[in-house]
Amino acid sequence: MKYSEKFKARMVQKMTGPTGISAFRLSKECGVGQPALSRWLRQAKVSDMSSKRQIRGRRRWTPEEKLRVIGAAAQLEGSELGELLRREGLHEADLKSFREETLTALGAKPNQADKKRIQELERELRRKERALAEMAAILVLQKKLSAYFSAEEVGDTNEETER
Repeated sequence: MKYSEKFKARMVQKMTGPTGISAFRLSKECGVGQPALSRWLRQAKVSDMSSKRQIRGRRRWTPEEKLRVIGAAAQLEGSELGELLRREGLHEADLKSFREETLTALGAKPNQADKKRIQELERELRRKERALAEMAAILVLQKKLSAYFSAEEVGDTNEETER
């Protein structure tokens, strides 16, 4: 059965929001199948998400803007910081990534934990390189040994067997 877009929108509205009811319960109330109601709800969410993406989009921050926000945020705490973030349309995670990008760009030295991790990784790399070199040597020796024994079986050049 075909339903109008207006009817579908009304059903989706009943399933969403703080007082929204489940598709199963709504199907019992209005007589429309639960799978159809669930499909309408999914489609409404997808179209709502795509329309928000088209309207809002993600802002591209220039390095100058990032630095300005970092400077302003450095002097603020608590609710003042929250107000700044809301005014700029940022989250705390965005501000943190801006700070990290800035420190990286400025060539900030790694902290003790980073230095320790780097040393561990370098030590592990050296160990693996040694193991790889050892395996390569073993493979070369195996090939030579295999070639030696196969040559002995095929063309025995021993003088005693020639007589």
